[in-house]
Amino acid sequence: CFFGDGATNQGVFHETLNLAAMWELPVIFICENNRYGMGTAIERTTKIYDIAKKASGYAMPHERVDGMEVEEVYQSTKAAVERARKDNTPTLIEAVTYRFKGHSMSDPAHYRTKEELEEQKNRDPLRRVRETLITTQQVTEEDFKKMDKEVREVLDEAVRFAMESEFPSYEDIFTDVYATT
Repeated sequence: CFFGDGATNQGVFHETLNLAAMWELPVIFICENNRYGMGTAIERTTKIYDIAKKASGYAMPHERVDGMEVEEVYQSTKAAVERARKDNTPTLIEAVTYRFKGHSMSDPAHYRTKEELEEQKNRDPLRRVRETLITTQQVTEEDFKKMDKEVREVLDEAVRFAMESEFPSYEDIFTDVYATT
């Protein structure tokens, strides 16, 4: 279950963690903490900046990870998945990350400095993983160009399909919403 840092100050967040812990639900909660709920810095909205600690109130395993470090996020999530499968235990992972653009198209992001943005762009996980894979010779620049081209083709086809498709019927409203056993 993915959500942003702004959601953690709402009652439904706490109710959900409580029920998941009480009912021993194997849910992995991942809070993408980009430090700005809409345009408001986290320091202005909560007394607990380490959001993962909020899980302590529900005796739930939790961890705060650097969301800009792909391997760190992977290892934390892997451990949470193993715990969920083995013990039916929920986990809260707080991935401290950064949003490079405003919250929406109407958000010019004037609440942060250009220096802050540039500093964070140097930590861009996609760029860093790409550099690591090329440096360690696991993937070539040509491989990435090929993947980029293939991804763009898939996305273009998906957009074309969506634009040319009819609206779904009312009967389809719950299709693929709930798992069937």
